[in-house]
Amino acid sequence: MNKTRILIINGPNLNLLGKREIEIYGKETLLDLQNQLNREALKKDIEIEFFQSNYEGAIIEKIHSYFEKPYQGIIINPGGLTHTSVSLRDALLGVKVPFIEVHISNIYSREQFRKHSYLSDIALGVITGLGFLGYKFALEALLYHLKKI
Repeated sequence: MNKTRILIINGPNLNLLGKREIEIYGKETLLDLQNQLNREALKKDIEIEFFQSNYEGAIIEKIHSYFEKPYQGIIINPGGLTHTSVSLRDALLGVKVPFIEVHISNIYSREQFRKHSYLSDIALGVITGLGFLGYKFALEALLYHLKKI
């Protein structure tokens, strides 16, 4: 039996975690996040793949890679693409894979333009404002959902 495979996507500027706006995003880096989630994956005997890009097209192509090497779910922090990208929405709709949208900061307590997401209404769920813990909760929720279907 194949292991459950989860794709974790981080969008533009998330490679700067630990350096960028520490008062909002904290001191931990993207590598710290990956290490935390790798430990969770090991405990749960699942496979996770990480992908980060500052380029919308690269993220869309990664989502499309589902057709070559399927995964059962996606956890995505689309960064600023949350508020701008119809193409990202269409890619997620195109693969029909359950996904959870995650944001490190509480997007609803920030600037007005951050309060709209092109993804939230098609996501399995949205976790916002809980820092890196949000990714762990997203993983738990996604695995719970996959057991039900």
